[in-house]
Amino acid sequence: MSAAPLERVFLNGPAGRLQVVIQDPGAQRLGVALIAHPHPLYGGTLDNKVVQTLAKAFHAAGYAALRLNFRGVDESEGVYDDGRGEVEDFAALAAYARERYADAGLSLAGFSFGGYVAAALAQRLNPVKLVLIAPAVGRFPVAAVSPHTLVVHGEEDDVVPFKDVLDWARPSNLPIVTFPGAGHFFHGLLVPLQKIVFDHVRS
Repeated sequence: MSAAPLERVFLNGPAGRLQVVIQDPGAQRLGVALIAHPHPLYGGTLDNKVVQTLAKAFHAAGYAALRLNFRGVDESEGVYDDGRGEVEDFAALAAYARERYADAGLSLAGFSFGGYVAAALAQRLNPVKLVLIAPAVGRFPVAAVSPHTLVVHGEEDDVVPFKDVLDWARPSNLPIVTFPGAGHFFHGLLVPLQKIVFDHVRS
């Protein structure tokens, strides 16, 4: 599927307007994916490379991919709210997607802090697909997730230790897709990461 032009919109969030970027395949759309970015206080934005990789994978699989800047990031209004408000921002994006795309099923994805946000909203929405890349377990209370969730982590992650993710996943017998030698940001590995996400979404 060829790259779709990026549509930039603003929606009304709980703390003011929120900046959103959309890649929509149009009439052949199979679903809608909402993608959450890393920690706002450490440079996380919707333009993060892993977030863009998630958007590309979902779009290539036939999904409209929506990613937002959480409150206080770039042109989104408000201030960081320790994760609680950011979950509500993500819920506002879900409400917007449901209004715009009607019956299209919602999938959720997130990277790092965004993995915490996506897992939290999944408790409310029961998404079609849930994809967590290096979820920030140990730093935030990442919720237990469905056994069908795709979780990908780097063996040498120096932000969220691999051991912490194993400890989080073990009680649920949740499989983890591991990239040997990879760090938190999957440098040099975004193409294989995109393929793993694409294959999971299309399965």
